[in-house]
Amino acid sequence: MINKSCSFLIILSAPSGGGKSTILNEILQVSDNIDYSVSFTTRNPRGEEKNGIHYHFVDDAEFLARTESGDFLEHARVFGKWYGTSISYIKSRLAAGKHVIMDIDVQGASLISATDIPYVKVFIIPPSMDVLKERLVLRATDSDAEIAKRLNTAKSELAYIPNYDYLVVNDDLSQAVSDVQAIIRAEENRVQRYIKPVEGFLTQEK
Repeated sequence: MINKSCSFLIILSAPSGGGKSTILNEILQVSDNIDYSVSFTTRNPRGEEKNGIHYHFVDDAEFLARTESGDFLEHARVFGKWYGTSISYIKSRLAAGKHVIMDIDVQGASLISATDIPYVKVFIIPPSMDVLKERLVLRATDSDAEIAKRLNTAKSELAYIPNYDYLVVNDDLSQAVSDVQAIIRAEENRVQRYIKPVEGFLTQEK
């Protein structure tokens, strides 16, 4: 029998307002073998965000305690707030045969790349800076100064694209979701994910 170990971490990164969270939620709605990694953060909830669903919202003291205990696979400070990913949760879901999907910034993605956890990294961008600015304005959660800051950060984040495995242009949402799904299916069938495929094939010979 041909067996494979196909559980891996799916990392989605994008400039703020690039659509990674929307794409992630669409993927989760149509996939029964993918779990979401709920990150910890010290920022306040936005809009209808709920604790334990969108993020674990904690104060600086709790975040520091978790950092010192080694609970984070990665953590980074972004726009003055801390974000971190629980390593115990990731490993438990992968061991259960599930993929884990997460949306993190380029700093966090770089830290995960240095671990032994299997992953695929996808960078998502809108078709242009003008479209990104428009989306940030329509989001109506940031001041003009904050939007300008996020656009400047976006320009620097583009330099990390060569460190990713795939690039998805989020011009049409349904197409972008389809592209990410295709990436996941392709990654599941990488030769490296199969456990001794030749031997498994030959053992079926009568």
